[in-house]
Amino acid sequence: MQASAPLDAAGPAPVVEVRRSRRRARTVSAWREGGRTIVAIPARFTRAQEREWVGRMVERLAAQERRRRPSDAQLVARATELSRRYLGGRAVPTSVRWSSNQGRRWGSCTPSEGTIRISDRVQGMPRWVLDYVLLHELAHLLQPGHGEAFWAELAGYPHTQRARGFLEGCAFARDGADDDAPDEPADDDPDPAPPAG
Repeated sequence: MQASAPLDAAGPAPVVEVRRSRRRARTVSAWREGGRTIVAIPARFTRAQEREWVGRMVERLAAQERRRRPSDAQLVARATELSRRYLGGRAVPTSVRWSSNQGRRWGSCTPSEGTIRISDRVQGMPRWVLDYVLLHELAHLLQPGHGEAFWAELAGYPHTQRARGFLEGCAFARDGADDDAPDEPADDDPDPAPPAG
């Protein structure tokens, strides 16, 4: 069954597909798929319950997407909060904004101007990933390079390694393997071959 449900007053109504399942006892779930919103409900739901839950789930998805796609003003507020929490409030950018021309970068910082730009490709990623990208660029306001002092600035953020892995996976999915990079880190070889000669 297909139905339309309003996303919000300002936007167009999304196409909603309702999938009834006999195996689904009580749970309702929703996700985006190919430009449609899919709402999975128990087969036993009445039409009134279906309408109620479709409306709830469409709004819940929209709220999640709004949280994952903050405005430039919200980026500034989040950067300020992250600087306070993890960098002692020492990183104070003059501007933080989304950018569509970051190429392969997730973000960039111009320390001399205090400006931070975040790739719009980060929009929709989990919040802890966006937070890492913001913190990474904020740390550049304090440490321009990627030396030990730079990484020490990020040591307090608990999701640094996880976020870096997430972003590397996204880059791999988008760009494929980097032909210059080894498949495994060189220092992880437990039994290196003896030198020839």
